[in-house]
Amino acid sequence: MNQSQPAAPLFNRPWIFIRGVPSMKFLPPEGPAEVAFAGRSNVGKSSLINALIGQKGLARTSNTPGRTQELNYFVPDGYSGEGDDLPPMALVDMPGYGYAQAPKAQVDAWTRLVFDYLRGRATLKRVYVLIDARHGIKKNDEEVLSLLDKAAVSYQIVLTKTDKIKAPGLARLLDITAETIRKRPAAFPEVLATSSEKHRGLDELRQAILTTVEG
Repeated sequence: MNQSQPAAPLFNRPWIFIRGVPSMKFLPPEGPAEVAFAGRSNVGKSSLINALIGQKGLARTSNTPGRTQELNYFVPDGYSGEGDDLPPMALVDMPGYGYAQAPKAQVDAWTRLVFDYLRGRATLKRVYVLIDARHGIKKNDEEVLSLLDKAAVSYQIVLTKTDKIKAPGLARLLDITAETIRKRPAAFPEVLATSSEKHRGLDELRQAILTTVEG
């Protein structure tokens, strides 16, 4: 069944960047539902966001890991943001983690910002945790999943770059990943498989986001 139709009107319109948030005091007022994207540096987070909304270059991609150092907010264009004219949802690009070359003070600041956001944002509906299909869940991914469990924030695993592995390997990875998160209290059980480059799994991700926001 093609599940892309209900999500199409929202994701087919232009989206805009509204602000980068380096600390909690710069967060936009709570209003629209928010879904956030988390993942290791170099997992393909910006590429997936751009593919999801069909706009090259909206979320900045870089060959330098750790480029995203703020919570970056994106919303559908065409809403004033005033009164009742609020966008139906916002996408939040969270700072990449696992970049060992960043100064410790900077890493600590990112960690503090992310945890404060996760713990204190009532409009945050779900975090999509991106995992590189070539590597699976690593130790620092597990640390982030534990952080999300501790903050009691619903999250869902999204495999990226699935075009880089063969179908039998992907099937095994889906099974292994689902089993890995099965007993985690805040994990949504379905694992999604995507490829920004080949545009695979994007409709399923769009529909998952729409269902989360409306649900």
